[in-house]
Amino acid sequence: SEESRTVGEKKKEMAERHILRYNFWKALLERAKEKTKLHAQTSPQPSGSIVAGAGKSGLELKYSVTQHEARVELYIDRGKDSEKENKAIFDQLFSHKEEIERAFGESLIWERLDTKRACRISKQLVLGGYRDQEKWPEIHDQMIDAMIRLERALKPFIMKINI
Repeated sequence: SEESRTVGEKKKEMAERHILRYNFWKALLERAKEKTKLHAQTSPQPSGSIVAGAGKSGLELKYSVTQHEARVELYIDRGKDSEKENKAIFDQLFSHKEEIERAFGESLIWERLDTKRACRISKQLVLGGYRDQEKWPEIHDQMIDAMIRLERALKPFIMKINI
């Protein structure tokens, strides 16, 4: 039937997306090991992101990818009932925005996300995503470089967080 054909096509598309993302992360992690130990203990996943701890509870350095874009970010979420803590951590970091962006080498996207529990500080990369296989080496290099710079720029300020 038309309905079962549509369901079958959806499942095939989902399986393909998961395989592509897994392979994207596998290649990125192998390449990253040459330059940083940050995600060295991370395994590839079929999901849209992979994370590593940023040195404080509830703070993660995260690689994210969509079909045609990628992002590196510091994700701030200490879990259930942590809205005030998350916003306070974000505000502490935001008070050093100029220093952090100077150390990073360019501007970042600062999202306090007042209607949500979590916050994030990110760099959007528009070179491509997991469906742009011919560009993977360039995308990976751009992501790894941005992640290394993000970690270096934020680390001194993360270590001073007293919440």
